[in-house]
Amino acid sequence: MFAFGLASCQNEKDLDYARYYTNGKQLYDANCLNCHASDGAGLRGLIPPLSDTLFLRKNRDRLACIIKHGMNEKIQVNGKEYDQLMPANEQLPDIDIAAIVTYITNSFGNDQGLYDQEEASRDLKKCVE
Repeated sequence: MFAFGLASCQNEKDLDYARYYTNGKQLYDANCLNCHASDGAGLRGLIPPLSDTLFLRKNRDRLACIIKHGMNEKIQVNGKEYDQLMPANEQLPDIDIAAIVTYITNSFGNDQGLYDQEEASRDLKKCVE
């Protein structure tokens, strides 16, 4: 009986991940693809790639804020500096931001697992606008 309960929880977690990832792909295509490209490569020297697993991992708790409020600071990704303004996506609700973070942190060579709405809401409360 215990094994059944454990398997059920795992299945639910897998379903949540699949739902966030799939929705994140659609939202990425609609909101991020023009600048970061379909392969996450960014735009030569202007827009940073999303394939730098180190940058995304070290800044995971900031990604929701960056997506929601944009970014106007110099960052270093893959040894290159980027200082292009990233526009805000204020219209996106927390769940959509969580889906985008799940998608980008599990695509383009990244593998960070589920980032859910609770995490997004918590991280967004810490944003400095």
